[in-house]
Amino acid sequence: MEALSLSIRRSQPHQDFQASWPLKIVTIFSINMALRFLIMSLSQWYVQQLRRRMTSTKEIGEEVKVSDLEGKVTALYFSANWYPPCGNFTGVLVDVYEELRNNGSDFEVVFVSSDEDLNAFNNYRACMPWLAVPYSDLETKKALNRKFDIEGIPCLVVLQPYDDKDDATLHDGVELIYKYGIRAFPFTKEKLEELQKEEKEKHERQTLINLLTNHDRGYLLGHPPDEKVPVSSLVGKTVGLYFSARWCIPCEKFMPKLLSIYQKIKQNLVEKGDALEDFEVVFVSTDRDQTSFESYFGTMPWLALPFGDPTIKELTKYFDVQGIPCLVIIGPEGKTVTKQGRNLINLYQENAYPFTEAKLEFLEKQMEEEAKNLPRSEFHIGHRHELNLVSEGTGGGPFICCDCDEQGSGWAYQCLECGYEVHPKCVRAVDRGSMIQR
Repeated sequence: MEALSLSIRRSQPHQDFQASWPLKIVTIFSINMALRFLIMSLSQWYVQQLRRRMTSTKEIGEEVKVSDLEGKVTALYFSANWYPPCGNFTGVLVDVYEELRNNGSDFEVVFVSSDEDLNAFNNYRACMPWLAVPYSDLETKKALNRKFDIEGIPCLVVLQPYDDKDDATLHDGVELIYKYGIRAFPFTKEKLEELQKEEKEKHERQTLINLLTNHDRGYLLGHPPDEKVPVSSLVGKTVGLYFSARWCIPCEKFMPKLLSIYQKIKQNLVEKGDALEDFEVVFVSTDRDQTSFESYFGTMPWLALPFGDPTIKELTKYFDVQGIPCLVIIGPEGKTVTKQGRNLINLYQENAYPFTEAKLEFLEKQMEEEAKNLPRSEFHIGHRHELNLVSEGTGGGPFICCDCDEQGSGWAYQCLECGYEVHPKCVRAVDRGSMIQR
């Protein structure tokens, strides 16, 4: 019979993301049954306990009884060290895992690696206090990927210990951990319905004050940074919550655009002469230290939450922010208008303001009219093939512009040969003859 081995390093007090744990290996004989049933029935299989010598080139450790996993909620973590979103989520999952383990919850994680080589696997596994399918066990990893139809990473598939129904298996564990943290445990249908009800009620009660203040602070940082601006002064304004960090390369690219659009929106409002209408941005920092925060905030003309403020983590979970930069728009009544502020600015620039559904419907209709006058095809200086004008109804859809690296939707110029796609505004047209010469 084939054997499935799962390596484990048991948890010690977590001090930082790079901490390591003693390594153990669990061997399960036979993987010829349904994989989910196998994972949930680990206690049926007998394993011997022995110790192997550790080397730098082999997967080694201590074998233990698989019955240790019986009755536990088990999460299969599909991930790889080479993909930044995986590294970001792993740090979050480590914190949740250790908190659940420390409070006695029956929860275990099994790492299913997509790493490119053994060294990468070992280095990545060094920051994980949970089980892992050994790097050499290709058949098991392939079988798990097929069984749970894994299309992208990071992916966290959560299995219930005593429920073999298909709807008891959750494939959106990453989203749930980001949104709810340890509150998502034990990931049952009933628990998630309870959390969704709480979330709905919280959004209905949402105001700018309860979003941006806590019992210790009722202000935001201004300029100079020691200036304290009351959160109450923003009530009645359209506010963008800008989740960003100095270390983030996409944030550095988006920042000049946001700065320019912010200034244009403010200028347009001044020219409009409506003293009751205003727009403001609040920087929600995920910088790694105070110095980086201060340096980055110094380049911004708007307000900020203090570095390390607990409200930052609360907002990140509340708005389910899984990547930065992210711009969440709050309307004058304190309700969420959209979480897609970044994409709307990329599409419509300052015209996106005030980001409401009514304004977006108007802009979409305007774009439809403008598209009638666009050439059906173009040659773009940045690409060798002819580009065809497409819309969502004619083969287009959401895309990342190959010229400006920002998201787009609606109309685009698309290469039917290789999938190259750009915003109409990014096209720098050249004549067909010059492209043939190239």
